[in-house]
Order: sequence, then C-alpha cells, then structure tokens
Amino acid sequence: MSAGYGACLINKPELVKDMVRHVRNQVDNPNYTASIKIRIHKDLRKTVDLCQKAEAAGVSWITVHGRTADERHQPVHYDAIKTIKDSLSVPVIANGDIKYLRDVESTYQLTGVDGMMAARGLLANPAMFAGYDDTPLECIWDWVDISVEQGTPFTCFHHHLIYMLERFFGNLLEAPTTMTLQWTAVALFLYVEIGVLVIFCIPFISARRWQSIFRLRVWSFMARFWNKVFLTMIIVLIVLFLDAVREVRKYSSKDAGTNAKLQPNMYDHLHMKLFRAQRNLYISGFAVFLWLVMKRVVTLINQLATASGTTAALQTQADNANQTAKKYMEDNELLKQTLMEGKGDKATAAGMELLQKELEKLRQEQRTTEEALKKSQSEAEVMKKQTDGLAREYDRLLKEHQELQNNQDIENKKDD
Repeated sequence: MSAGYGACLINKPELVKDMVRHVRNQVDNPNYTASIKIRIHKDLRKTVDLCQKAEAAGVSWITVHGRTADERHQPVHYDAIKTIKDSLSVPVIANGDIKYLRDVESTYQLTGVDGMMAARGLLANPAMFAGYDDTPLECIWDWVDISVEQGTPFTCFHHHLIYMLERFFGNLLEAPTTMTLQWTAVALFLYVEIGVLVIFCIPFISARRWQSIFRLRVWSFMARFWNKVFLTMIIVLIVLFLDAVREVRKYSSKDAGTNAKLQPNMYDHLHMKLFRAQRNLYISGFAVFLWLVMKRVVTLINQLATASGTTAALQTQADNANQTAKKYMEDNELLKQTLMEGKGDKATAAGMELLQKELEKLRQEQRTTEEALKKSQSEAEVMKKQTDGLAREYDRLLKEHQELQNNQDIENKKDD
C-alpha cells in the first residue's frame, strides 16, 4: 500500500486496464492467460467498473477476494462476489476463507463462481483439493523430504511445516487473540511453578519433612535427569523469551507505526499483535525467573533440613551429656551424705560400696588412658624411626649429589 502496488491498485482502474492490455499485446500465444486478483471497494460499483474495464482489456479471468483492502479477519462479503460474477462474462474465481472442501461447496452455492482460490487453506492443507479434510501425514513427510533434498532454507521449511501442523496444535494463525500451543504450554508451566512455590511455603510442612519427601524412590529416579531437564527448560524458555523480545521490537518499530497510519483500520490488528508479543514476553520472563527461584528454593530446603538434622543430633548429645553429668553429681552427693552423715555399720558399708565402684571406674579409666598412652608412644617411636631413616637417606643423597658435582667440576677442568 505504501509503495503504490498490490491492493492499492484497485483505486487505479485505468492503470490496471493498461497493464492487462500491455501484457496481452506483448504475448503472441493466444492460449497465454493474463489474470488479476483483486479486493473489493466499500462502494461495490467501483469494483464492478474495475472488473469490466479489465475484461474489456482482455483479461482471462478475475479472482475476487471478498474483503476490502483494510479488512483482515472480518467475514467475507459473498454477496459482493456474486454481484461481480453476474456483471462479467469472463470466469470469476472466489477467494477468502476457503479452508475446507465444504467451504468450496458453500461458497459456490452463495456466489455461483467458476472456481475457487485458497491461500492459507492450502498452506494448512496442501492436499485439500485432492479431497482431504486434514493434512495427511504423507503430505508432511513429502514436504520434509523435498526440503532436505532441495536444501530449502530453514525459515521457509519451518514456516510451511507450522502451517501444515496448525490444525493439530491449534489455530495458530487465524486468531491473534488466542494463545498458540507453545505459549499455552509455557503459561501452564508458569502456573505450575507458582503452585509448587506456594506449596513449598506451607508453614506446617517442615524442611525435614520435605527432605524425606525428596528422598522417595520416584525422586531418586528423576534426580538422574534433573540437571539435563533443568538446562533444557532454561534454554527453551530463554529462546522463547528472545523470540518475544524480537516480536515486541518488530511491532513497536517506526515502520509498523507508519503502516498503521497509512491503513487506519490496521491499527487495532497491529496493536493486538503487539499486545500478544508483550504478553508472551512477560510469560517467558517470569517462567525463567520462577524456574531459577524454584531450583534455589529446593536447594535451600535441603540445606535447611540438613542443618536442622545436625542441630537435632547435637541437641540430643548435649541432653545425654547433661543427664550423665547430673547422674554423676547425684552419685557424688549421695556419696558425701553417706560418708558424712552415715551412722552405724550399714551406712559405712553403703559408703564403702560406692567408694569401691568409683575406685573401679577410676582404675578402668586409668587402664584405658595407659593403653592409649602406650599406643601413642609406639606410634611416636615408629614415626621417629621413619624420620631418622628419611634423614639418613637425605644425607646419603646429598653426599652423592656433592660427589657428582665434584666429578663434574673435575671433568670440566680437564676439558678446559
């Protein structure tokens, strides 16, 4: 539109007429065809006038897209196509929203045209005119084989492959307000992340309990692939994030704003695409962030559970030590009372029994200490012997080195 060709030419009927006449005059072959494809005017009389002038110039047939130049996803004006068909004698081809074979039949009933042209319908299902309602698997494999054999650029290969798979994965192209499969999956993944983090924050589930849950067999099996899954998700989310950034820049550029000014009705469509790109940007960004946060939270929970377990073990040891010390203090107190306050042979016997027990404990501790001392002395002697041996070996090596140095000096003097 900005360069003055394409749908812009419907407002220049004389130019279209001259173009058709020049093509016909330049080709001598009478079987050569020259056709035009047009959109309609808001004032249908202008469209009929354009078609009649093209017919007079020798056009072979006319394809009519039943929308105005400003319309994109609005309903097709079949009544306008029928009016144009009734006004001409050359074949008229209908175009617009021909997605299935049933659309061909219904369009024919409404307009009475001579043929159908499909664009996005054939991109989505190249086998539609062969009688298939959906893209057959053989068609997809043929496209893959052709692309590999001919070296088709990846952008072109991917573009057509996505078109062919759109009916399997949702309506990716016809409804810009809806989310595609990949972004629906990312949004679902984001909600799952939020749900998991909320569950981790439940106050009555302790870190040690979470650690016991993480130690279940199913988590042990998943732990083998955890790092690979984590890195894969990071890469996928970052790629989607960068793609969303690219789309935001694309629809926020000055060129996009210029095109919107040239076609005021395109503003809403462009604004919707920008909104979708920004939405995808936020979804992917938050998904990456929460994925990193969730991994960190799991690590912190394990560390907290380990620290809590260590603290509990130390507390148990401290309690045992306190109980033992308390018992010893009670025994000593009882011993003192028995010796100082005891009367008679019975008290003396009880005191003597306690003293004998304490004496036996002391002797046992003394034997243990003596054994440990002997063992330490033996180890010290062994280490001393090893040290002496190493010192002697060092002296021997030093002496040999000195002798070799002296011999080398003598040989050098002889050579001089």
